[in-house]
Amino acid sequence: MASASGESSVREPGARALLVASFGGPEGPQDVRPFLENVTRGRNIPPERLDAVAEHYLHFGGVSPINALNRALIDAVRDRLRAEGIDLPVHFGNRNWHPMLEDAVAGLAADGVDRALVFATSAWGGYSGCRQYQEDIARARAAAGDRAPELVRLRQFHDHPLFIAAFADAVLAALGRLGAERPRLVFTAHSVPDAADQAAGPPADGGRLYSRQVAESARLVARAAGVDEHDVVWQSRSGPPHIPWLGPDICDHLDDVAARGHDGVLVCPVGFVSDHLEVIWDLDTEARDHAARLGLAFGRAATPGTDPRMAQMIVELVREHLDGAAPRRSGSVPQYGCTRNGAACAVGCCGATAPPPRGAG
Repeated sequence: MASASGESSVREPGARALLVASFGGPEGPQDVRPFLENVTRGRNIPPERLDAVAEHYLHFGGVSPINALNRALIDAVRDRLRAEGIDLPVHFGNRNWHPMLEDAVAGLAADGVDRALVFATSAWGGYSGCRQYQEDIARARAAAGDRAPELVRLRQFHDHPLFIAAFADAVLAALGRLGAERPRLVFTAHSVPDAADQAAGPPADGGRLYSRQVAESARLVARAAGVDEHDVVWQSRSGPPHIPWLGPDICDHLDDVAARGHDGVLVCPVGFVSDHLEVIWDLDTEARDHAARLGLAFGRAATPGTDPRMAQMIVELVREHLDGAAPRRSGSVPQYGCTRNGAACAVGCCGATAPPPRGAG
């Protein structure tokens, strides 16, 4: 059939749409508190904690970059699909803020879509990055009722060669700008409770799927960038201090970097697809300020969200499902995906551990 541009294209069998699912973020000061209440609903977070996090958003005018970046990514995916002759409309839905996933699935149902693929903007296993999206999908389908389309989630992509290459080029570009004689490459990802990481992945795999995937991505990026040594640390921890979380924290680690005689640090937020609030606040603001106090030159590698290879990767993941294309992978840590209608990847996968009260927004 013909596309909207009049070019010849085919509607692929087996799916009638692609749904991009993400975390969501406020787009104005009036959105901040309702957004945070959505994120923390049912977890008894003290109001003063929400007030503190709200200040981080208000520092940037109450706007998280995540929605705008996702819309730009969706536009790039649409262009890539069109260029490859795939007639697959792309829709957008969030877990915590508008456009909500429930509304997106209801829109698919109203359009008569009976089957759609889902790309979640998380490369990782674990509760927050994987199983919670399965729960989101199931909830959205339940809200849509009998007309709900079948939804099939595409696989995780922590070691996809295009994902790795985009980060590696960003590391090289940032190192070239850093101006340090003895810099240290440090990778970061969002910390989670240690118990949540222990439960991440199917029980038969021994747990810790999240931290294993993060470590493998960091290793692959460093190797592709030609950097011999690196560190993997964590950021954006929240919650009671008596509950163990993955560490060390980035700011604590900067003290160690300075103590080891480095004159600069290059931070690569490998755990983030795009510049979420945790990147522009926890790294570009807090970590940068801490590095300055230590006399460290500070650089930060770009995230791959707006790199053309990100859209190319998503279309490759679509092709894996529609055409049976062989998955391209650079690593060996397990990946999961292609689950239908919100079913968990495996019995007991990622346990039932609650996600952190603050997410990538």
